[in-house]
Amino acid sequence: MENISTGLQAKVLISALPYIQKYTGKVVVVKYGGNAMINPELKRAVMSDIVLLSLIGIRVVLVHGGGPEITETLKALGKESRFIGGLRYTDADTAEVVQMVLSGKTNKNLVSLIGQCGGKALGFCGIDGGMIKAKKLEKGADLGFVGEITDINPQPLANAIYNKYIPVIATVGTDDNGQVYNINADTAAAEIAAALGAENLIVLTDIRGLMRDVNDPDSMIPAVKLEEVPGLIEQGIISGGMIPKVEGLVKALNNGVKKAVMIDGRIEHSILIEMFSDEGIGTLFTK
Repeated sequence: MENISTGLQAKVLISALPYIQKYTGKVVVVKYGGNAMINPELKRAVMSDIVLLSLIGIRVVLVHGGGPEITETLKALGKESRFIGGLRYTDADTAEVVQMVLSGKTNKNLVSLIGQCGGKALGFCGIDGGMIKAKKLEKGADLGFVGEITDINPQPLANAIYNKYIPVIATVGTDDNGQVYNINADTAAAEIAAALGAENLIVLTDIRGLMRDVNDPDSMIPAVKLEEVPGLIEQGIISGGMIPKVEGLVKALNNGVKKAVMIDGRIEHSILIEMFSDEGIGTLFTK
């Protein structure tokens, strides 16, 4: 029995070899959020995956959200959260809470957890080194201090990667006057992936992938071509908070990122399954 088990383990490792060779030395951007950030076991599994990728020579960049923690903090302060088109309405008080929670608590907790899993991480927010320059988002309804990215300075991240650290990025940005903006993490991950010339952008979600019907677990769409996206939005298959996720994936592919995929962050080691197997997992977006 032991020999069979050992043989299976060896087979798994050998089958992963071509994928390891493909990604070694390349940048992979992981956007992390949703339920995988709340569940402690899943959180540790995600960080373990990221440390493993880093140790085998893949240059992982982690871009994180923190919506549930922001909502919880606002609630404790007696402030209700409001969402429009999948984006959080951000007044001046909310902007301060977003900066405090994302750049402080959430970011540093992830950096610490990566360290506990045997990795080396450096925490950043978009304000550091003028990494994420932004202006007020003008498209659609007034969302307050929600920002639209105008420029990404990848140099701080490139320096961290060169020194074999895993950059962990909280998505707040500023304009030239120092005004802080709340930046959607999916959008920021796409822009950062493009700026770094990433091989792969992996977005972790709370569902299996892009679903034709969220109530039907078997309705996942395994692959989407970019030209199909407008029609899927029109049909309502892509709606609400899924819109900025998909728009980010589309933008990344249109700006040189080789591969973009949306996967279920609730599945332990989903990142490894996606990267190191023929089948992959979730919904693949292609040009």
